[in-house]
Amino acid sequence: MRHMLDTAQNRPALPPEIARRRTFAIISHPDAGKTTLTEKFLLFGGAIQMAGQVRAKGEARRTRSDFMQMEKDRGISVSASAMSFDYKTFRFNLVDTPGHSDFSEDTYRTLTAVDAAVMVIDGAKGVESQTRKLFEVCRLRDLPILTFCNKMDRESRDTFDIIDEIQENLAIDVTPASWPIGTGSDFIGCYDLLRDRLELIDRKDRNKVADSIEINGMDDPLLERHVPAQLLEKLREEVEMARELLPTLDPQAVLEGHMTPIWFGSAINSFGVKELMDGIGTYGPEPQIQSAEPRQIAPEETKVSGFVFKVQANMDPKHRDRVAFVRLASGHFTRGMKLTHVRTKKPMTVSAPVLFLASDRELADEGWAGDIIGIPNHGQLRIGDTLTEGEVLKVTGIPSFAPELLQGVRAGDPLKAKHLEKALMQFAEEGAAKVFKPMIGSGFIVGVVGALQFEVLGSRIELEYGLPVRFEPSQFTSARWIKGDKQAIEKFANINKQHIAYDNDGDPVYLTRLQWDIDRVERDHPEITLTATKEMMV
Repeated sequence: MRHMLDTAQNRPALPPEIARRRTFAIISHPDAGKTTLTEKFLLFGGAIQMAGQVRAKGEARRTRSDFMQMEKDRGISVSASAMSFDYKTFRFNLVDTPGHSDFSEDTYRTLTAVDAAVMVIDGAKGVESQTRKLFEVCRLRDLPILTFCNKMDRESRDTFDIIDEIQENLAIDVTPASWPIGTGSDFIGCYDLLRDRLELIDRKDRNKVADSIEINGMDDPLLERHVPAQLLEKLREEVEMARELLPTLDPQAVLEGHMTPIWFGSAINSFGVKELMDGIGTYGPEPQIQSAEPRQIAPEETKVSGFVFKVQANMDPKHRDRVAFVRLASGHFTRGMKLTHVRTKKPMTVSAPVLFLASDRELADEGWAGDIIGIPNHGQLRIGDTLTEGEVLKVTGIPSFAPELLQGVRAGDPLKAKHLEKALMQFAEEGAAKVFKPMIGSGFIVGVVGALQFEVLGSRIELEYGLPVRFEPSQFTSARWIKGDKQAIEKFANINKQHIAYDNDGDPVYLTRLQWDIDRVERDHPEITLTATKEMMV
């Protein structure tokens, strides 16, 4: 398990620069409003001047975290981006995750690089299937979760129903941090239960923060001046019930992943967002210990270490580049440092590290444990790689999943087969797809988790390499990595040549047509194991 939560007894206090870091991902079902919320975070963190507009480039109406052309065209996030900004005394490192279920593997890997998750749900729809899947991943990692119930300015479900559904579906205690007053067109704001304040929505200016009025308990006559009588009666009744029936906020239970505080709001109207950001600062975890071999890595260690959880190529189409996203696990990193690339045992001088504001970057002069920096490179760095100041440490727990869909791929122009191979290898190293080279025959088989990935892949190969490609049906439906001793694998491969391929690391893979293929191998070849995941630790 990656997260070893701080306990006062056995952990030294973190250096102030590390202690102020909050590194988190935003997870949600598509269309719950995650991208809008991300944008408002940047707005209130002072990273952009107005929502929907980019200060640095002046290109209006596009969200900061969606930089791939296809994301802009289709309005979905298909690649995880990292953004760093200050908010009050905190340094937020926000990792946006793909909202589309076809990109769940990228999301899973992203969740290895954060210390907490913000779960966004739609007030009308409650807990949806993708939310449930992502939540399960958070539970596996014991990640603390903070919840934001969005779109309260539209018709939404009963507040108790939403809370019950989260508790039942996700098996986690829910404690309200705020309570909505009215819904849909009657929604006027929230009562802040943690600070006894009345927060009122400003519908006229979507970028304006709501009015906040300090209240002295639910009987304060000030409430009657701001809340219509019928809504006030309902609010008092519901808050009384909530305080009786629902657990009170226990910061330690939040850190252990057993309890989630929930804020209600409307991201598009900038409402409830600041309260959520304050909550992340107050109740979110500081940078945590990372699991590694042969020992764990503590953030307060003075020696720098970090690991690659994502590789993104061609973030800037004008420059063929590849950027490795590195989560710093320990120490104080400074530009120009020499780090050891543990897999190759070679030293690397990190001379041009970058900090991200979505697709904009600036040179990073320094970074601390908890930060996410980008290291431009020409393919040396892969997902799962660990960088240290010399010690042989390998961060563990970054998985690669067996694809659920397989297709053959060919270049539109047969003379460009070599270019296609280069493009496919790049996307495989980036984690955008699995690429298999069959033992027999020519060409490649591409494996993905969801069908939309084929579309994205085809679009990117054409855009970035000027190479139209076509995908073709494959007789195979899935792939399994082959584990066992070397001789047993070689013998097995020779008997089953038609089914054998090699992934981009050169590891052998068994391509399957039916579950029967897997059952047969397990029965007839007990000396080897077929597995659906491969740890990306080399």
